[in-house]
Amino acid sequence: MKRVVLKSGKDAPLLRFHPWVFSGAVAFKEEGIADGDTVEVFSKEGNYLATGHYQDSNICVRLFSFQQTDASLSFWMGKLRNARLYREATGILGAASTNCYRLVHAEGDGLPGLIIDVYGKTAVLQCHSIGMHRASTLIAQALLEVYGDRLEAVYDKSAETLPDQYAQGMMNAYLFGEKTEQVVEENGHLFQVDWETGQKTGFFLDQRDNRRLVSTYAPGKTLLNACCYSGGFSVYALKAGAAKVDSVDSSKKAMALTDRNIALNGFSGSVHQSVTDDVMHFLRQPGEGYDIVIIDPPAFAKNISKRHQAVQGYRRLNALALQKVKPGGILFTFSCSQVVDKPLFYNTIVAAALEAGRPVRLMHDLGQPADHPVSLYHPESSYLKGLALYVE
Repeated sequence: MKRVVLKSGKDAPLLRFHPWVFSGAVAFKEEGIADGDTVEVFSKEGNYLATGHYQDSNICVRLFSFQQTDASLSFWMGKLRNARLYREATGILGAASTNCYRLVHAEGDGLPGLIIDVYGKTAVLQCHSIGMHRASTLIAQALLEVYGDRLEAVYDKSAETLPDQYAQGMMNAYLFGEKTEQVVEENGHLFQVDWETGQKTGFFLDQRDNRRLVSTYAPGKTLLNACCYSGGFSVYALKAGAAKVDSVDSSKKAMALTDRNIALNGFSGSVHQSVTDDVMHFLRQPGEGYDIVIIDPPAFAKNISKRHQAVQGYRRLNALALQKVKPGGILFTFSCSQVVDKPLFYNTIVAAALEAGRPVRLMHDLGQPADHPVSLYHPESSYLKGLALYVE
């Protein structure tokens, strides 16, 4: 492996097991290093620090081992076994009424640039770095070794998440097996998951715990699920006994998927309405409010340069949503924008409440479930933020 040598004093983050090397910390790199290459990182004094994937970007090395390794099949098997053992410890793997979960959460599992979600007997890989994608065949092989016949297919869905130039002409494809049953179970609720053409890996697994929390407040209530995608919150609310649920999304495809999931769980149009509309436009329409309003938009900002614009978007959206909550009702509001941290999100919602002129109390501070772990050494792994607010 070729070497990357850091500037004097720039090894401190790596000694604290932070998994990123920034380009500004590099003093020297051997000639011939290409995007996706596995490299070893050394201190200025010549001490080995870590091994990772090189990419010509601001984060130039993403570290997946702090011990020297050849990154062979046995290495990947060890990493995946460790991830699987952790999911067993959380109780999500092997749960009687759930067969979908996140197996690898990038830096949270010591594998920056790699997401693996399991849907029944299909594992879906999504690589966010060239190095991980170049290792995807080996990772798929390791998955089959670790899972055996409990896996029937491994699908690579990385074309949308890799750098444009590298991904040009790339097609998502099965690395093993073929399309299998796309209906999964989560806490006893059934969902059709479109991992081939749907958003992310096909389903928002990160909202599992928050969906269950919403269901505890839903019996007998009216509910608006805005930016609903495949209707996860709507299904939970209806099965918990909600009186009426409206699901809204600007995507016709998302609404069709929502309708399938509502029917899959035994409900009809008498208690559920699907509305294809821009959420901001829908919220501005006159009409009776709701006992519960859920706002779960896509990431408004992918990078720091878009953060101010994102904050203004969250403020306007939540100010409108608060006006739709009946007195004594609840707003569940979320952000998955990594560059909008928890304090900034909280302050943005405060600004929205002031704009709406409603007295509001914090009921729950929400986040991502245990199968989306956050490394103590990499707090950036915490991306999902949410608040449950009681509105007077």
